[in-house]
Amino acid sequence: MRRIYLIIVLAFFFSNFANAGGGWTQPKGGIYLKLSEWWIISNQHYTDAGLIDPNTTSGIFNTSFYGEYGITDRWTAIAYVPFFSRSYMNNVISGTTGEVLIPGEAINSFGDTDLSIKYALNKNGLIRTAATLTLGLPLGNNSGGSQGNLQTGDGEFNQLLQLDASSSFQIKNTSIYGTATVGFNNRNKGFSDEFRYGIEVGAGLLKNKLWLIGRITGVESFQNGTLASDSNSTSIFANNSEFTSYSVEAAVYLTKRFGVSASYASAFRGQIIFANPSYSVGVFLDLTK
Repeated sequence: MRRIYLIIVLAFFFSNFANAGGGWTQPKGGIYLKLSEWWIISNQHYTDAGLIDPNTTSGIFNTSFYGEYGITDRWTAIAYVPFFSRSYMNNVISGTTGEVLIPGEAINSFGDTDLSIKYALNKNGLIRTAATLTLGLPLGNNSGGSQGNLQTGDGEFNQLLQLDASSSFQIKNTSIYGTATVGFNNRNKGFSDEFRYGIEVGAGLLKNKLWLIGRITGVESFQNGTLASDSNSTSIFANNSEFTSYSVEAAVYLTKRFGVSASYASAFRGQIIFANPSYSVGVFLDLTK
């Protein structure tokens, strides 16, 4: 059970491209709120050589709040708060005798929280750009359970600087947008720094009441940490994780401002991450409309 950065990049589902996330910021006073559930249950993982090995079935569930607020037309405040996080592992059972070698356990706690500030570098033109600084606050439990191997956070304070470039256009009655992302994640407490990248494409159908979104996301470790990759080998948090993943998401406006969304994500390849897919469902309220 290893570190996973296959956490879904939270989508911004709005009725127009000024609110599509990426290189766009919220208008002054604009508010977007989302309540969601994200989870992964895994019985296999990618090793440090990129191979897939089995592991004791374990998982984590995050119930989270996500919010955006337009401070000005250029500055947007963003918060991701997993206010209830559950991490568990099943019994470890002997393959020969069938006896329980290690009893299963679970912990419930607050999760690691992200606070961000986004600035629109370019508000006009064909391509919109924005820079985002995210502070990862270690509010989760990084040593739960009788063996200290159940975690809802990694215990380190990180700073992620991200750049987004986005563009949009119309094809008949379909709204299309695309976003390219690069970022550098500075980590401490022995964790390796990371380079992050991604591409996102979305289409608004049925007069923008239905949004379909696809993403390619990646994390590459700089391998410059001092913490051993397997130092937390019985948790989902470890060092030097890498992956390239794809995800798909759909969001539907049920009313002018209220809607529901669901997503699925999995990895093309990985290193020290779970090799099972993750899922998310949520409800959102778009008060910019």
